[in-house]
Amino acid sequence: MRRREFIALVGCLAVAKPVAARAQQPDRMRRIGVMMAYAEGEPEGRLFIGAFREELKKLGWEEGRNVQIDYRWTAGDAALRQRFAKEMISQQPDVILSNNTPTTAALAERTHAIPIVFALVVDPIGDHFVADLPRPGGNVTGFTALETTISSKWLELLKEIAPSIKRVLVLFNPATAPYADILLAPLKAAGSSLQADVIATPVHDMSELNTIVSTQSDRSDAGLISLPDTFTTSHHVEIISLAERNRIPSIYPYPFFTKAGGLLSYGIDIADNFRRAAVYVDRILRGANLGDLPVQTPVKYVMTVNLTTAKTLGLAVPTSILLRADEVIE
Repeated sequence: MRRREFIALVGCLAVAKPVAARAQQPDRMRRIGVMMAYAEGEPEGRLFIGAFREELKKLGWEEGRNVQIDYRWTAGDAALRQRFAKEMISQQPDVILSNNTPTTAALAERTHAIPIVFALVVDPIGDHFVADLPRPGGNVTGFTALETTISSKWLELLKEIAPSIKRVLVLFNPATAPYADILLAPLKAAGSSLQADVIATPVHDMSELNTIVSTQSDRSDAGLISLPDTFTTSHHVEIISLAERNRIPSIYPYPFFTKAGGLLSYGIDIADNFRRAAVYVDRILRGANLGDLPVQTPVKYVMTVNLTTAKTLGLAVPTSILLRADEVIE
């Protein structure tokens, strides 16, 4: 009996020891690649990454403990985008967070295996990132940047705050907004009903933008809509300054435009999309099949109006806008 008890005890210890050893080992270090469309020092890009990291931490992922995050900041540069995409894919991360349409395109053309979660893509089906929104099916999924019909809302709000507008420039860079056409179509339809001539205004650099906007300075019926793309967001301070200098009422896609002096903005809370992207990254790291994670549309929209800018432009902000605004800057 004693011999049998001894053998049983040794056997139990032999089984228990490796189990205990495994339990004491830290979780395997996971790798996340992040490709941003902003320059590294841009505060907006840092804000969005901060929201992503904060949400990841809430979900149990802490840099240096169980996850390593490799960042690439492309600054809207096509050559950098391609180079960094190649580097990132070669490192074989467990999952990649992609900022927008151009960064996702650069990554998706190089891998059909590594999971890619995008935070801000306008037309994921049209760009061939996914086959279907409810069931993407491949290695790419994420969160759309807006509902395409929002562009007609921009024109409605601009006419509401500046009723005299009859000519509206729609600014975008074709290189960073390949989806511009799907936003222009609802805009032009709305222009017909609102007696406003909607003019697609592609620009490629600030010099070209300055020339085009300045030609409107002698018109009292001009307005401006800035489409959401890397070029317009990266140069939002310059665009806002141009609009104010030439006394052109303008509407923008994100709140940080208005906080920097823009007249009016209506669009999604970008940081919220990055938080939601962190949830998808967490699910993938825990074994979820990316193809079963649906592409999701925005859930949080924000309207911001800048009363100081309105006063500078000689505009009286209607009560209808003030009552609907999420934030009023005075």
